Amino acid sequence: EMNYFWIYYSVDRLYSSLAFYFYLIYLTFTTAISSFPSSTNMADFDAIYEDQDENSSILEAPNISLTPDPVVIRGAGNITVFGLSNRFDTDFPNLLHSRVAPEEFKATVTRVNVTLRKTLPVNVRWLLCGCLCCCCTLGCSMWPVVCLSKRTRHQLEKQLDWENCHLYSKLGLRWKLARQRCDSSLMMEHVLLVEFVPKQNLFKPD
Repeated sequence: EMNYFWIYYSVDRLYSSLAFYFYLIYLTFTTAISSFPSSTNMADFDAIYEDQDENSSILEAPNISLTPDPVVIRGAGNITVFGLSNRFDTDFPNLLHSRVAPEEFKATVTRVNVTLRKTLPVNVRWLLCGCLCCCCTLGCSMWPVVCLSKRTRHQLEKQLDWENCHLYSKLGLRWKLARQRCDSSLMMEHVLLVEFVPKQNLFKPD
């Protein structure tokens, strides 16, 4: 009887120990499951992370330029030497309304035309002399008119830089002498470009 009693006691203690261990495992498992968020919370977390990714991509995206195309002022004269006309059109373009006064625009183009009126007749004379003597000099007689044309363009660029520094840089505009293809032919011509300078974004972080 004592042996049966000890056997029963030992089995009972073993069952009690196993039951206690299983209860601890159950508590640990239920605690681990409850610590994980639900499916709806996970969906909310994903939405938050997606919004953050979209915002970061917007911040890291390059600046989108919203400046309009430059205004092109073409030559309107009757003499053209190496693509440079002796007069530019003084009509006020519609894109420059509320940006600069028509009087200031006309004064700038008039000053450019005065410079061309002084220099281009000399270039034309040298061009005629160079063409007459081209066969005798093997083309070397064309060098003076090439150098004079380059000096004329340099004078115009300096004049436009002066105009930009004194007035147009404060208005967000920039004048420039550029070469473009003609509308009616494949030849190149010199035009005046009025570019819109984009404003600096002061709120963008470094």
